[in-house]
Amino acid sequence: MFVGKRNTNRVGFGNRNQTKTARDLTGGTTVIVHNNDVTKALRKLKKKLQASNVLQEARDRQHFIKPSEKRRLAKKAGRNRWLKKQREMESQWGFSKKRMY
Repeated sequence: MFVGKRNTNRVGFGNRNQTKTARDLTGGTTVIVHNNDVTKALRKLKKKLQASNVLQEARDRQHFIKPSEKRRLAKKAGRNRWLKKQREMESQWGFSKKRMY
């Protein structure tokens, strides 16, 4: 016979009648469709996926990339970012920082 207070801290006990939300069922990013406007919901979903880098990670995992190739691509991306910043500075200020030697 059980006497005393039941330990509700253990896994499996607690409120068994909890309703699960859409986020709990999918386990991730959700978008709610209002007024049957699916196109707007799709745009929101795409923005959320792009912000969380889910699509980029999926593309990266399609093929194995060697570590040396990753370094080369990262270096190339950094150079492109720097050149873009230089172009923006030149258009904004009318000059760019160039080496003097």
